Amino acid sequence: MTYLSSYKDGRVLLRLYVQPKSSRNAFAGMHGDSMKLAITAAPVDGKANKAVIHFLASFFKIKKKDITIKHGLQSRTKSVLLAGLGLHAVQSRLETNSK
Repeated sequence: MTYLSSYKDGRVLLRLYVQPKSSRNAFAGMHGDSMKLAITAAPVDGKANKAVIHFLASFFKIKKKDITIKHGLQSRTKSVLLAGLGLHAVQSRLETNSK
């Protein structure tokens, strides 16, 4: 899966394509080599980034402090680091969601 990779320390890098101002917060399939994430927040004053972190924390059941936007703070294409989960746990949760 090109949108997921893991670090030796166990953190997982998730590549996202964020679609702001959507009708709901949800994963919406693939967009090239990234997982598409629809977010209701507008991309103004960091609101969309906060919404991404909030959604991912809720979805993966981890703390917000365990999520870092590594690349793409001002872009729709983002690389997000997830701590406290392994690669297989992230894959499993995403696959369960897509069924």
